[in-house]
Amino acid sequence: MTTPTTTTIRPHSTGGAASMPMAERDDSGSMVRRILLGSQLRRLRESRGVTREAAGYSIRASESKISRMELGRVSFKQRDVADLLTLYGVVDEAERESLLGLARSSGHAGWWHSYNDVLPGWFQTYVGLEAAAARIATYEVQFVHGLLQTEAYAEAVIISGHRGGPPRAEIERRVELRMQRQKLLFSEQAPQLHCVLDEAALHRGYGGRQVMADQIKLLLEFSELPHITLQVVPFAHGGHVAESGAFTVLRFAERELSDVAYVEQLTGALYLDKREDVASYQAVLDRLSDAALPPAESRELLSRLWHTLLGGGG
Repeated sequence: MTTPTTTTIRPHSTGGAASMPMAERDDSGSMVRRILLGSQLRRLRESRGVTREAAGYSIRASESKISRMELGRVSFKQRDVADLLTLYGVVDEAERESLLGLARSSGHAGWWHSYNDVLPGWFQTYVGLEAAAARIATYEVQFVHGLLQTEAYAEAVIISGHRGGPPRAEIERRVELRMQRQKLLFSEQAPQLHCVLDEAALHRGYGGRQVMADQIKLLLEFSELPHITLQVVPFAHGGHVAESGAFTVLRFAERELSDVAYVEQLTGALYLDKREDVASYQAVLDRLSDAALPPAESRELLSRLWHTLLGGGG
């Protein structure tokens, strides 16, 4: 059996996206700094025995805002950071200036903020973390991962999630966003991506046979890149080793940053950064990887499915 001819793949573009700047990892720097500052503020608060409610009162904010600040999900006002540092008893000028400097440099908006019209607030956090990660490990059961989708497949998935379909302009913007995210895989400091994909996702015919054939061909091309590992959990495996649906574990180059497990839900998402929580998801991912076909055999399965979709051939 022949395998599809592969070419050097490049970032996809759609409409006006071709003229957009690459989703360079520099854009993720502000996200990293916000997370770093938030984690340091949380450690200071906890070490002083200050509640989130009391911290919020000191800066005229709610307890939930303190929680969002400590998770790095909102921008920081220098006045708020200064007041919190005073509350937490930080008087050393060098330490204060270091943290205030993080607050000043964390205000740059990433490229994804220009998609606020189609990007839910809870998912903005994920896109920023994705752009900042050094390693992305993910399990998918329903769809091909968003970073690995073709434009046509992405459009079909987006349409399938809405009764009657969203407005055409919204579809185009969301596809454009997905293709912009994909450019991360072609950046100079592209993350390591390990995708474990349930075979069921490959048999859900979003967009029809040709769309699926093109999608599988792209997966084959992506699987040849040195920083991408693609494994398929075959139907033949039988049992299901995942205690949950799809999820992603993100790891960062900065040692100060905790790994994050991301679990998407219907109208929101969970971001878990406690060591024991992340370890649980990583353990599931390890078991899934063990149950999946090795990369070379996964490619063979993809190639067979590609031939089947095209009507066979030897």
